[in-house]
Amino acid sequence: MLDLALYHPEHGFYGRGGGAGRDGDFLTSPEVGPLFGAVVANALDAWWRELGEPDPYVVVEAGAGSGTLARDVLVAAPACAPALRYVLVERSDVLRERQRDRLRLEPARQVLGPVVHGADPEEGVHAVPGIGPLATSLAELPQGPLTGVVLANELLDNLAFRLLENTPYGWAEVSVTENLSELLVPAAPEPAEEAGRLAPVAPTGGRIPLQHAARAWLRSALGVVERGRVVVFDYVDTTPSLARRPWTEWLRTYRRHGRGGHPLDRLGEQDVTCEVAVDQLHAARPPSVDRTQAEFLRDNGVDNLVADARRRWEERAHIGDLEAVKHRSRATEADALIDPEGLGAFRVLEWPVS
Repeated sequence: MLDLALYHPEHGFYGRGGGAGRDGDFLTSPEVGPLFGAVVANALDAWWRELGEPDPYVVVEAGAGSGTLARDVLVAAPACAPALRYVLVERSDVLRERQRDRLRLEPARQVLGPVVHGADPEEGVHAVPGIGPLATSLAELPQGPLTGVVLANELLDNLAFRLLENTPYGWAEVSVTENLSELLVPAAPEPAEEAGRLAPVAPTGGRIPLQHAARAWLRSALGVVERGRVVVFDYVDTTPSLARRPWTEWLRTYRRHGRGGHPLDRLGEQDVTCEVAVDQLHAARPPSVDRTQAEFLRDNGVDNLVADARRRWEERAHIGDLEAVKHRSRATEADALIDPEGLGAFRVLEWPVS
């Protein structure tokens, strides 16, 4: 039901073109302003150097939406740009079409497989170096193996899950009736056993998500990368903690920059998001790095970028042109991105692959 509500090509929230942006339904970190993309560009450079500056260097952004983050990364002109092949992955045809308004997109074969033949047939074929940055858009993760990074910003919280509730008689699954109301039914043995293992002391009435789709996505992403890493930005908690919290705190809806109604209300007209239970991702592989978004941003130079913007603002304040205003806004963007009560509390999880 959730997958259809979000991704049905005609009636789903994302399928119809809903999503992030000041003209959309909610703001994500890239939509705050270009600073987030500039910091991600710094991180991509650091990871590229760790890999020995490969060319091509493939960056896959899963759940790329209308392309805001990709645009801002490329505008930041990272050092890896000549080697960069940027792949936007987005299920919504409508959002993928909007990407063309922000980016020059090439055919996938030109981005993921440009080769030339040597003069000597025995030389075989090889990738053309130094022709980046090139960008393309796909509906699904590309096939590996690749050298580079798979990024996912607020994607896993939008993947379908099963919802279970602990009752006096054991675990029950929350199903949906034909008239779109909740119905508790006894959980099948396998999900009941999994719920009991993940949240052994869940209170009566406590609910948890079983996030099999998020775990499967992580396995797929890890399978795409031969050398590099998978990086996830998202709301994160653990299953036992979710069981103790009111379920309406971690299963939320958004519409027109405000909280929406019950997840079964206005299907296809509101975003439905569920915090990611990091302990359930461990079944695929535990992350090697787990830090807050504020820590990630500071580790990758946000303070230097803001200081430089302040200096440029002071140099141009007497002019008051758009360039000056752009620099002045960076401090405001940084405050929003590192706010410990907001976006700064997001977790950044990393899985290096070698």
